[in-house]
Amino acid sequence: MHLASTRIITADVDRLVSFYEAVTGLTATHYTPDFIEIRTPGATLAIGSTRTLGFFGGDAVAEPAANRSVIIEFRVGDVDAEHARITSSIAVAVVQPPTTMPWGNRSLLLRDPDGTLVNLFAPMTAEARQRFDQG
Repeated sequence: MHLASTRIITADVDRLVSFYEAVTGLTATHYTPDFIEIRTPGATLAIGSTRTLGFFGGDAVAEPAANRSVIIEFRVGDVDAEHARITSSIAVAVVQPPTTMPWGNRSLLLRDPDGTLVNLFAPMTAEARQRFDQG
């Protein structure tokens, strides 16, 4: 099995796409006004409007801006440089500034405009790097 993508359902596609384009530095592919993807080397972040819920059984299957259990994580080369770049270019809610975690990653925790946590991290110790280089 291969994890292909993570999809966020939102009531404001343009706002969320703008945020993730600014954070990742990548350009989104707009398949329709209601379905957009940002492809990274490791996985795809899909963003769907609430109108796409009809294809999955209706509005009750997902609720936009209600996530409190998932963190979307992006591996970066330099967490501190990303922090400086992002905070100088967009208004962003920083939950935790760059911090080195006990498991060896340096981490910057943000919230996207819908409230989802976003972690930009870099493995700092040899053990942490080894965990990620095995995949």
